Amino acid sequence: MECHGISTAGKVVAAIAISLAAVLVMHVRDPSDTFLGGGYPELWRRTGLAGAPARAVTCILAGGFLLALGWLYRLLFAPLELLRTADEVGYIAEDGRSRAQAANEVRRRRKTGELPPVYPNGWYRVLDSHMLDRGDVKNVTVLGEQLAVFRGLDGKAYVVDAYCPHLGANLAVGGRVVGGCIECPFHGWQFRGEDGKCVRIPYAEKVPEFARVRCWPNCEVNGQILVWFHCDGVEPGWAVPEQEEIKRGEWVYRGRTEHFINAHIEEIPENAADIAHLAHLHTPGIVSGVDLRYTNSKTWEFIRHDWKVEWMPEPEPDRHCSQMLVKHALTVFGRHWPLLDLDVVARQVGPGIVFLLFNHSFLGRGVIMHCVTPVEPLLQCVSHTIFYQSSIPPLIPKFILRAECIQFERDVMIWNNKTYVSKPMLVKEDSAIQKHRRWFSQFYSENSPRLRYQHDTLDF
Repeated sequence: MECHGISTAGKVVAAIAISLAAVLVMHVRDPSDTFLGGGYPELWRRTGLAGAPARAVTCILAGGFLLALGWLYRLLFAPLELLRTADEVGYIAEDGRSRAQAANEVRRRRKTGELPPVYPNGWYRVLDSHMLDRGDVKNVTVLGEQLAVFRGLDGKAYVVDAYCPHLGANLAVGGRVVGGCIECPFHGWQFRGEDGKCVRIPYAEKVPEFARVRCWPNCEVNGQILVWFHCDGVEPGWAVPEQEEIKRGEWVYRGRTEHFINAHIEEIPENAADIAHLAHLHTPGIVSGVDLRYTNSKTWEFIRHDWKVEWMPEPEPDRHCSQMLVKHALTVFGRHWPLLDLDVVARQVGPGIVFLLFNHSFLGRGVIMHCVTPVEPLLQCVSHTIFYQSSIPPLIPKFILRAECIQFERDVMIWNNKTYVSKPMLVKEDSAIQKHRRWFSQFYSENSPRLRYQHDTLDF
């Protein structure tokens, strides 16, 4: 898989460009040496100032050239990385308030409504694979828990509770990987990643049989590390499907976006069944932006998106899956542009994973993996990771991801400020919403955790 940072080839090109610029600066001659005969006074030459103006200009030009080269490389080749902070999108900051203040105020005053359980049973993304090298340890907050995610020296990823059962040190903060184990930074206890059992206590003659840390069922597929959650400790009931094109290297990583949403997890996938909102919220062109106060501005109304959507649950044995079929058309100045018509199949697998599959004769093929992971009861981390045909110029999948991000951020502004309505007032055309709620209810159990309190603030 491609690295999300600058590739090796990019680093080589940058090094060569810097070297050439350095040689140019060292050998440049000031024009006055040629055209003014005597050139600089002897004192200037002794102090090394001869040629200084020309070298300064050359440095500025070389610096500008390198900046332009870097910008061009990022635009054309580097994956798109757009990581939004929790208060960056979906809040209106007025009267001199910061976005963080506006977000905290909305959180305090908003009515949550009568909520379903906050953590459905299923698979959830914790990290992208390229974010965890061999021997790395990451501290991740998922489902209200602190987890230590580490990759053993054998290349396998493991997920365990972050807190050491001995005296509570965080294994992911200063802990190190030893083979397939993680070592506590406090006293050196070592816990095996595959089952959480303690295998070594450096100052003890014997390791107690009961000494272990909770080990989370996990898998690594499609370039992502996922964990399984079930409130009753039930083993995984289904597997996350593997995208063969990613496995074979035909589709390569082209970027990701990340957003934090202040809402219940069920409200996010429910958009797939809310067909009516597409025509109202997502018809204005992406050039009109994400602030809902201005998206219907007449300045940009010459560009319109048209949507036709159908949502349906899948039958057994894939009852945990559903599909949304999307037909997208673009009109400019009222004229339809068939070349940009796009059919997308969005397949949801469980409560937290959606595969958006693109197949276009001109734009190529690829997938956006839309993953929703609860951080805490009413805070969701949503990532969009795109893999695309390696033969297609990176600019195309990056544009698709950016366009998806703009449309998605319009929804974020709704989610961050709405309340959950357990018994919505629906019309006949909204029937898919109730069907979706019945389908989604399979991911709750009798013991699924519910929200018992509300935070007064968010520390954004």
